[in-house]
Amino acid sequence: MKTRPPVPRQADRLYDDGTLPDEVRAARHRVRAIADEVVAPVAHRLATQDERVDGFPRDVFDALAARGLFRLPFSADVGGDGLAHRATVTAVAVEELAYHSNSMAAIFDVHCILAGNALAQGTADQRERWLRPIVSGDVVGAFATSEPGASSDLSPAAIGTVAVEDGERWVLSGHKRWITNAVAAGVVVVLARTGDRLTTFLVPRDLPGVRIGTPDRKIGNRAQVTADVVLDGVRLGPEHVLGEVGGGLRVALQTLTYGRIGIAAAGVGMAQAAFDQMVAHLRAREAFGRPLGSLQHWQFLVADRATDLETARSLYLKAARRLDGGAAFPEPEAAMAKLRGTELAVSMARDAVQALGALGFVQERGDGVIGPVEAIYRDAKIGEIYEGANEVQRWVVARAVLGRDVTG
Repeated sequence: MKTRPPVPRQADRLYDDGTLPDEVRAARHRVRAIADEVVAPVAHRLATQDERVDGFPRDVFDALAARGLFRLPFSADVGGDGLAHRATVTAVAVEELAYHSNSMAAIFDVHCILAGNALAQGTADQRERWLRPIVSGDVVGAFATSEPGASSDLSPAAIGTVAVEDGERWVLSGHKRWITNAVAAGVVVVLARTGDRLTTFLVPRDLPGVRIGTPDRKIGNRAQVTADVVLDGVRLGPEHVLGEVGGGLRVALQTLTYGRIGIAAAGVGMAQAAFDQMVAHLRAREAFGRPLGSLQHWQFLVADRATDLETARSLYLKAARRLDGGAAFPEPEAAMAKLRGTELAVSMARDAVQALGALGFVQERGDGVIGPVEAIYRDAKIGEIYEGANEVQRWVVARAVLGRDVTG
């Protein structure tokens, strides 16, 4: 296997982040250095692994933890870096990870943005018991809302996982699906129905009645290992209730809104990686006696895509800064950001495969050369589906424009 040398990062020339706070720009440089060191050398392995054989990439996770990456999104009282613009820094970190591996960006997203952010809303004891080891990386976090019959629809009627009171305890039963990090998690944040409302529970994976299913095999994001979580009469105490009983929907929606900003940033990271490969190829590859980039078709395409990248990056940064400014639900920007970031990743990956021709289509050439964009092509599609399908994001934007009285 022959690794390809890195190509120039076009964003460093074209994108000016001078309007961002100093700590955000410093975090981008820090995370990029970590990702270049830890993730880039194993990106091909991560992109081509078998989920059931190779499993959760604990070596990469531990290396990121050792370099303090999981401290970025959190306050100092739980071991975090205590930054002022934590959501923006976190989103930038996701973009930098996704540049090399969308799987590692997704693992970071679920561990920090979903599980970690939900736990940050807990009591002091819950934060100390569960959030602190997530920040250090000693415990892997997972977040379980999706079910075989419920994903984008998180209404109480759609949720089949149920918690029933038994004296001072709760008995939790149900079936969660597509749960990232489940195979390695020490704690799973679970959304369950309690009566006619929803409640969020903290479920340690080692409790009796918790069973993790066989990992799913997916076309992309193969190091983002997902599996079912089956809950069979799991007994929980009041200390396992996160937030108020009946307040789980708000916790879930606030957390997923933050998560959508992360997915938007991941889309931008993948799109930027594909764009950089495409530009390098168009400059170097000759056809008919001249560089491919001399053809007007490719010139217009890279112009459009450069503009799209600027738009998509600005959208996720604006949504993240609104979150940092105190908006619990920074809409419609979060929905717009996810729409544009994820759709751009898909279209940019397709364009890069086309521009690189056969080299864009191969995973590994016969002489050992690694195809530079096929993994992006496979990984990008999931962004349009998870953490709120893009059809739902369009409805969120339409609701903001037309009003709930019209859209429902």
